[in-house]
Amino acid sequence: MGKLKVLVLATNYGSWGEELQAPWDALKKAGYDLTLATPKGLKPLPLQISVDPDFVDAVQNYKTNPPDVCARIKELVDGDEWAHPIKIKDAKMADYDAIVLTGGLGAMIDLANDYNTHKLLRDAFYSEKIIGALCYAVATLVFCRDPKQDYKSIVYGKNITAHPRAWDFYGPDMAASYELYGETPDNKHTDVITPGFLYPVEDLIRDAVGPNGNCIARNNTSRDDQEANFSWPFITAASVESSRAYGDLIVKVLDKIVAGEDVKNQTIRV
Repeated sequence: MGKLKVLVLATNYGSWGEELQAPWDALKKAGYDLTLATPKGLKPLPLQISVDPDFVDAVQNYKTNPPDVCARIKELVDGDEWAHPIKIKDAKMADYDAIVLTGGLGAMIDLANDYNTHKLLRDAFYSEKIIGALCYAVATLVFCRDPKQDYKSIVYGKNITAHPRAWDFYGPDMAASYELYGETPDNKHTDVITPGFLYPVEDLIRDAVGPNGNCIARNNTSRDDQEANFSWPFITAASVESSRAYGDLIVKVLDKIVAGEDVKNQTIRV
């Protein structure tokens, strides 16, 4: 099998920098042919707070962004590597071997219930291609419904990783804004301010996987104990702390496919 082609999707309303950077760098290092796509066909910009090494998560009370990771994200944003994405609506799943969704608060706005993204996901699902999503991009899988299965979610019956409910920005006077690093006049943030995170992904996943599926949401997940899981054909991961595991697991699964292995019934972890 030749060099696999991977379609990487990112939001235009604010990615969490590392949730794009980590899988991007892992796949690139492994030699896969990457195409970046966004809803507007504009460079995906990270939320300002996701490239601030001093940002402290208000719920978990720890600094989420290592300085070296912030520097690498800014290098990618300031350079040319992410500068020329295609529009998601122009992508055809027949041209790719896998689809990888990346996260961030903006993914809840322009990816989660986007028809064009759902069409790519359904096409990938029906053609048995690898599908990845992490953090709030996993909501896109939840909302992607399968008309062949009475409009159940495509993740029905699967083991899917969730951003834990306990980590959600939810509480009195909680608010989230969407300022971006690297803004330009034609690529700037939305002025919307949401009451914390838009929706509790863990609850949505628990409903979407149904009685025979499983929602994996560990409150003690950390950079030293990351959470990413493979449940054919889905690779899902918890949140920013698991971005590296997410990228590494995608690479591991694709490497096995390249080697000619049937991964459908394998338990694969990093």
